[in-house]
Amino acid sequence: LTACDLYRAKCYKVDAVPNTSDQYFAYIAYDIDLFEEGSIANLTASIIGNVFGFKAVKALRLEDMRLPVAYLKTFQGPATGTVVERERMDKFGRPFLGATVKPKLGLSGKNYGRVVYEGLKGGLDFLKDDENINSQPFMRYSERYLYSMEGVNRAQAAAGEIKGHYLNVTAATMEAMYERADFAQQLGSVICMIDLV
Repeated sequence: LTACDLYRAKCYKVDAVPNTSDQYFAYIAYDIDLFEEGSIANLTASIIGNVFGFKAVKALRLEDMRLPVAYLKTFQGPATGTVVERERMDKFGRPFLGATVKPKLGLSGKNYGRVVYEGLKGGLDFLKDDENINSQPFMRYSERYLYSMEGVNRAQAAAGEIKGHYLNVTAATMEAMYERADFAQQLGSVICMIDLV
């Protein structure tokens, strides 16, 4: 992340990947001062964006990340936890079941909404937009939101239980993201998503 001696990364262990001749597990430590407290954007940009963009490395995969408890405590986290979500959805004694809408690109808004409806009616608790879906010419965000929420409402009525869909509000500007989130809320959506990377 930096050439400054004080903050250089430290590779403290290297293990060969079993049954390979040219692959290794590298254990790398970074000084916690390199990361802004409570910022997922900074953490992911530093570890995933910066390190994975390093041209000298031909192939790289992040296997695990361990963070100090003191740093983790700087994140506010969600306003509610799993218990509250279970109460909201009235679903106990089993895992929540969710999926991402596929195909992720190319559907019309109406067909996208149909996939949302069919997935939720078929037993999923929630679906989510793929990170690549924003507001492309073949399906603008407003059309996707309308048909997706229609699918959620129809599935809830058919199944007699609470269902949901994470609408992707990611946009080029913060103003556009707020506008999309407001529109989603007007349609009755209680949850949305933002793609950070």
